[in-house]
Amino acid sequence: VQLQASGGGLVQAGDSLRLSCAASRRSAYSMGWFRQAPGKDREFVGGIMYDGSSLDYADSVKGRFTVSRDNSRSLTLQMNNLRPEDTAVYYCTAQLLSPSSAKLPSAWGYWGQGTLVTVSS
Repeated sequence: VQLQASGGGLVQAGDSLRLSCAASRRSAYSMGWFRQAPGKDREFVGGIMYDGSSLDYADSVKGRFTVSRDNSRSLTLQMNNLRPEDTAVYYCTAQLLSPSSAKLPSAWGYWGQGTLVTVSS
């Protein structure tokens, strides 16, 4: 499956931004979002399993970010009250059925190209 992420950009602290991810085909995939800030490891943000159940959010985004899924091919990340520390490249990811360990990048088999989110203070 191919993943296409979109919606990144430059915003100010406190603003909102919505990222979208479209998969090239419909199937039983879990889908999620990771992010990677400069000089840091790739961090799991949140996701939704193939059966519709939600994966736990990263502590740093709980209460501010929401992952939703319109259908088996589309995933969105609504980011509210953005902070400068949210600045990163955000990646959409997918795995057939379910990832073995959702917080590990190696557990996900498919990746989008990444979209840059920059939050200024």
